[in-house]
Amino acid sequence: MRDRRRDRTQAAKPLRKRAPRRQSNRVKVEDVAQAAGVSGATVSRALNNAGFVSAEILRRVREAADRLGYVPHGAARALASQRSRAIGAIVPTLENTNFAIGAEAVQRRILQAGYNLLVASTGYEPSRELLHVQEFAAHGVDGIMLVGTHRDPAVVQFLKSRKIPYVATWVLADDDTPSVGFDNAAAARRLASHLLDLGHRQIGVIAGLSRNNDRAAARLEGIRQALAERDLALPQELLIERPYRIVEGQFAMRALMATSPRPTAVICGNDQLAFGALLECGRQGILVPRGVSVAGFDDLEFASQIRPSLTTLHVPAEEIGLRAAEYLLARIENRPVASQTEVPVNLIIRESTAPPPTPQPMSEPRSANESRPASRETALSTE
Repeated sequence: MRDRRRDRTQAAKPLRKRAPRRQSNRVKVEDVAQAAGVSGATVSRALNNAGFVSAEILRRVREAADRLGYVPHGAARALASQRSRAIGAIVPTLENTNFAIGAEAVQRRILQAGYNLLVASTGYEPSRELLHVQEFAAHGVDGIMLVGTHRDPAVVQFLKSRKIPYVATWVLADDDTPSVGFDNAAAARRLASHLLDLGHRQIGVIAGLSRNNDRAAARLEGIRQALAERDLALPQELLIERPYRIVEGQFAMRALMATSPRPTAVICGNDQLAFGALLECGRQGILVPRGVSVAGFDDLEFASQIRPSLTTLHVPAEEIGLRAAEYLLARIENRPVASQTEVPVNLIIRESTAPPPTPQPMSEPRSANESRPASRETALSTE
């Protein structure tokens, strides 16, 4: 009886109709595959960098995806909620201390606003920057911090087409590119002028690799401008470009000290190269700054602790990161914000620079019995 009543009660309840499933307008992998004339598996490999895909197939797949407005699943979920709560930072290398300080400052600020940070490095390869931007977009990032302004135009086109806010850092753009940084050429010109004011005329340069690095190229141009203002030039034999590593600074300084006449001062593209130059001077027994002056760029923490302490330009990496984060958060939240922010770069004069050695006047030959005064300096090595 109870079972019968239960059956009748259940039968009396009105059946709820299942709501019809909404038709999705989202472009699927299959749509991209059909448009590109390939399989769905090939589309997945091409867009996720998972396996070999020929350059021609990769081009067709990406063109089809862009034309159809295909958005991978991660980005689709972000679009549905309007926020991913993530910001990307793409830097040339994670070996550079200042880039690490800047990224840390970005993370600290955006965490306060409830965002996470995604970080990638390009190894100074423009093609990798475009891939990282596309990958970040696939994860639905809300904004991206970049370094420098010279890049593949496809990067900017991609970001603008998807309305992803971005900001270039460590530079001050001369167009409408959003930027937080400084004029690298003007800063390097100030450093070179300091050495010229001390009386140096034979100046060598250990620069960073200027290919695919607009900051290194601008610093080199600034040095040339300062020399040109004094009717001087930078001889090719006194210019060496090296990766930003201490050991590379050692090798470059060794080469410069082997030239004749050798430079009385050396400007380094960053402090890591300058640390290497100082180490090489120590290895050769060359006194700094009496034998040669050495200057750097960045003012890393070790610059004030090494002996002799390093004359350099102080770059406020933490401030660059904080201001870049503020710009992106303002854009994400539709708040007004200046498109360009200049940070101060100060010349820090320390022990490693001084006037050039004064040429000693010719003297009469000494007699065999005449004793020589004891030298107060270590003789320069000829290694």
